[in-house]
Amino acid sequence: MNSKSTVENSLCRSDDLNVELTLGVSPSRHVSSPPSSSSSSSSSSSSSSSSSSLLPPPPPTLQQQPNQHLLHSQTNLPPPPFPPVLHVSRRYAVIPPPTNAAAAVASSSSASASPRLGGGRTRRNSTQGPRSGKSDSIKPIFPWSTDRRATVHSLSYLLSHDLKEVYGDAQCKRCEARRIIRYDLESKFREVACRIAATRHLMHDRAPAEWMNPTFPDCDACGQPNCMRPVVDGKKRNINWLFMLLGQTLGYCTLEQLKYFCKHTKNHRTGAKDRVLYLTYLGLCKQLDPNGPFDL
Repeated sequence: MNSKSTVENSLCRSDDLNVELTLGVSPSRHVSSPPSSSSSSSSSSSSSSSSSSLLPPPPPTLQQQPNQHLLHSQTNLPPPPFPPVLHVSRRYAVIPPPTNAAAAVASSSSASASPRLGGGRTRRNSTQGPRSGKSDSIKPIFPWSTDRRATVHSLSYLLSHDLKEVYGDAQCKRCEARRIIRYDLESKFREVACRIAATRHLMHDRAPAEWMNPTFPDCDACGQPNCMRPVVDGKKRNINWLFMLLGQTLGYCTLEQLKYFCKHTKNHRTGAKDRVLYLTYLGLCKQLDPNGPFDL
C-alpha cells in the first residue's frame, strides 16, 4: 500500500514538473519529510532517480551561450570584395629611377655622343665638292679664268702673259643700255688689297657696308648715276668673278652664287651674306696673290 502511494506521488510530481517546464517556470523543489525507515529511503532514492532522469539539461551560462544576433549578422554579410585590378598602360608606366652606377654610365655615354662635348659625332663638312655627274674641270670662259670652277689665275701669271686689263658687261638699271667696262688689273687689285690689309681687323670676318651695297658706274646713255650693274650669267660657272672683284661689286651677287664660289674653293659657306661675301673677297685675293695677307 505504501509503495503504491509512493508511485502515485512521484507521478504527480513529474506531471507538475512537466507543466512547470512547459510554462517556463523553474521547477520547485519539494521537501519531503525525513524518512523514518528503510522503505522510505528506498522510495526517496527511486523517486530522486526518476526525477533526475526527467529533468532537462541545465541552460548554458552567458559565457558559454553564443550570441545568436552576431551569428545571424555574420552569416548574412556579403563576401569581401576582391582588390581592383589595375591595368597600367605601358606608355604611362612608372619607370624606377636608375641606380647611381647606371646613371653614371648613361651620363658618360650621352656626353661622349654629344658633338658639342667632343664626342664621336663630327661636324658635317660644308665644303663639299661637285655633285655626282659634275666635274671640277670646265672650259675657261675668260682669259683670266682657269679650267677649275670659280678659280682665276694668279696676278704674276696674268702679267707674265700680258693680261693687264679685265673687262665685263654692265647694264643700266633704268634704260637697260649695255656697255663694256674695263679695269686696270694691277691698280684695281692693289686698291682692293690695300683696303683689306688696312681694315681687316675692323671687319670681324664680315663684309663692310660698302661691299654689301656697292656703288656702280653712271650710265652714259641716260645719265642715271649709280645704275650700271654687272651682268651676272645665269650659270654660276660662267660668272666673271675677277671683273666683279676689281669693281668691288661682288655684293650684287646672290647668296646662292656666293655659296657656289665658297663651295668650289673649299671654304666654309654657311652663315649670313656678309660672312659669305667676306670669304669670297678674301678667297679671290688669295688666288691672285697666294703669298698675301689673305689667309682665312
